[in-house]
Order: sequence, then structure tokens, then C-alpha cells
Amino acid sequence: MGKEFKDIKRCIVVMAPHTSNWDFIMGRLGYASLGMEVRFLIKKESFRFPWGFFVRAFGGIPVDRKHSTNVVGQITEMFRTNEHLILTITPEGTRSLNYHWKRGFYQIALQANIPLLLGYLDYKKKEAGFGFLFNPTGNYEKDLLEIEAFYETKAALHPENFNLSPANRRNN
Repeated sequence: MGKEFKDIKRCIVVMAPHTSNWDFIMGRLGYASLGMEVRFLIKKESFRFPWGFFVRAFGGIPVDRKHSTNVVGQITEMFRTNEHLILTITPEGTRSLNYHWKRGFYQIALQANIPLLLGYLDYKKKEAGFGFLFNPTGNYEKDLLEIEAFYETKAALHPENFNLSPANRRNN
């Protein structure tokens, strides 16, 4: 992981590919090695006993994926009221195959006026790290092409479950 990013105070880390529970463990180890405090969005079901205490202690923020709860607005407000907040979001929104990335990560960054830091786990190369900071322009389709181009060469633990959105129309 790149130490040049460890002093960033506020951003969304876009983390992909995300196809395994090991992604979380590897990511947490990577962040710990850099001394970075991060938060992350995770389905509310992960907060059930007995794991809920640990998920929250590690920085988890519950998301109800079955009901609309204005997560974008809530997280945008968190960025407005916190001087230091690094939030990891997996745009796929699931470890299963998903042909359409969620837009929330982009909308939050745009509304909170913060950059996206492109993070990755590449199981083929056995490496993890950060690519570059990306400032959203407001043109989602154009920006998504650039963001996803970065991920084209990254290998998931379960490649059959990783897909870039239809904007790039490629499987990894």
C-alpha cells in the first residue's frame, strides 16, 4: 500500500474487486500497517450478535440494503461534520456477481466535495494498494470509465464474481 496516501484526512476509498470475505481481512491488515483509521459501509445483517460488536469496533457503518434510508445524505453529512473521515466503499455492493456498480460512492464524493482514492486488492499479483486520487467532475458516465479503467487489470479472488459495469462491458 502506498504510504504517500496515509496523511489524507478525508476521502472515499473505492475498493474493488470485492468478491470474498478475505477482502475485508486483507484490507484491514493493510490499513493497520499504514496506521490509517478508516470506516466502511457494511450490510446491517453483519451487526447481529456476536459479530456486531467487532464490526462496529473496526469502523463499520450499517447499511439497510432492503430499504431506502438516504445513506448518501447521511454519509455526506458525516463528511461535512468530521475533519477526519476515510470511508471505504465497495462500489459493487456485494461479493456476488453484479453487473451494475452502485452510484452512492460517487454521489457522496461529489456532494461532500471530497476525492475518491482508488484502492485495490490484486490476488493474482498478491498485492494491495492505492492507485490515485480522483476528483469527480459531475459527469458520472465519463468519470466511471476512467475509474473502471484502473480496475481492468486487477484480479479478484473469485474472478467469476467480478464485473465492471456496462460502461466498460468487460469481465475480469
